[in-house]
Amino acid sequence: MSATVRETPDAVVIGLGPGGEDLAGRLADAGWDVVGVDERLVGGECPYWGCIPSKIMVRSADLVGEARRIPGMAGIVRVHPEFRPVARRVREATDDWNDKIAVDRLTSRGGRFLRGTARLTAPGEVTVLGADGRETVLRPRQAIVLASGSEPVSPPVPGLAATPYWTNRDLIEAEELPESLLVLGGGAIGLELGQAWQRLGCAVTVVEAGPRLLGREEPEAGDLLTRVLTADGLAVHAGAEVQGVEHRDGRFQVLCRRGERFSAQRMLVATGRRVALDRIGGGVLGLSSDMRAIPVDERLRVVGTQGVWPVGVWAIGDITGKGAFTHMSMYQADVAVRAILGQGGAPARYHAVPRVTFTDPEVGAVGVTEAQARAEGRKVRTATTDLSVSSRGYIYGANGNAGFVKLVAADDVLVGATSAGPNGGEVLGLLSLAVSARIPLAELASTIWAYPTFHRAVGTAVAELA
Repeated sequence: MSATVRETPDAVVIGLGPGGEDLAGRLADAGWDVVGVDERLVGGECPYWGCIPSKIMVRSADLVGEARRIPGMAGIVRVHPEFRPVARRVREATDDWNDKIAVDRLTSRGGRFLRGTARLTAPGEVTVLGADGRETVLRPRQAIVLASGSEPVSPPVPGLAATPYWTNRDLIEAEELPESLLVLGGGAIGLELGQAWQRLGCAVTVVEAGPRLLGREEPEAGDLLTRVLTADGLAVHAGAEVQGVEHRDGRFQVLCRRGERFSAQRMLVATGRRVALDRIGGGVLGLSSDMRAIPVDERLRVVGTQGVWPVGVWAIGDITGKGAFTHMSMYQADVAVRAILGQGGAPARYHAVPRVTFTDPEVGAVGVTEAQARAEGRKVRTATTDLSVSSRGYIYGANGNAGFVKLVAADDVLVGATSAGPNGGEVLGLLSLAVSARIPLAELASTIWAYPTFHRAVGTAVAELA
């Protein structure tokens, strides 16, 4: 092993996903000597395997889906989807999984970059092991920021670990479309990619252990997607708990507890993500390896470190357990960097976290669901408007316009909302603002909603609550 190098920068940022990169860059802009560390690609999951390339696939598949709606509406069309142009666009968008541009973006702002595995090895100390075996010990003078994100996790199903299953990263990097795909998991990742690949020419089967798709969202959203995806040609099986997996003769064989058997050429495991606290030395923080998140205060400072550690310790992104979203890591990065630089400003608030599943139709949601609000003991009222025909008779269209708006209210304000349908994620913007700012229902009821728009359904639902 090479000789150990010791350095004392102002700050160390472990993990350079969207939030970590932004935070490191802003500290560098402020004149700090910042060292950013990542063992993978600078930019993180989002630009290489998550948000950007997956939405290229989704958008391409949406074009195919939209073209297939032409018959009976606007003429005759024949659609022949091709996967290779999609794969080529993904490679172009990710620079063939090369992060030189991102690294240069950070260093051009004055930050420094180390590629390697970073671990907390003592209070106020980070040790980085490079791929070449070189060890660098960093003892920052001001701050350590933990932003190491999360990684795909597979369920403890007998036989699964011995098979060549895919995670979302493998699927995004695929250059050829298989003839069939099994998707384990009916959450956002599995449904987005499953629908996209079905439209692009692959036979897709979705297997979800829970009673419905999108189990963390309103049940109406899961029911809607089951109907739409089935009409799109996907085979959807909810309540199907996988009991065993085999891979033989080039095919996956899946056996479920109720006796169902499924077979496909490839299998995507999209059953969730986990935070590997042991990989970053969570024990130094007094955290056990089975913890799901690092506890932080409203300024993202790691609980239990203030006054104990020789430097400030902050955490942002997936590892805080507040939502594995790019927009969450960026939001927390802003709160944390202001705290580190002593700039004050608003603390972190999580009562209005938006989330979007980019299926067709899109499912956007913010705040709590009806079930969550009732579990909190609130006096809840709800209203739901169907996008095809609202309660006031406004016609929104039937061909490809399936969806709804559901509002959850308590104490005369919205505490949660779901916008499912065409542009559901865009309609969610006004609902996120309403939940975040706690706008009174009476104020929303007096709003003029443009006609004919999908967001007018929000006004129809509000009228039932006001």
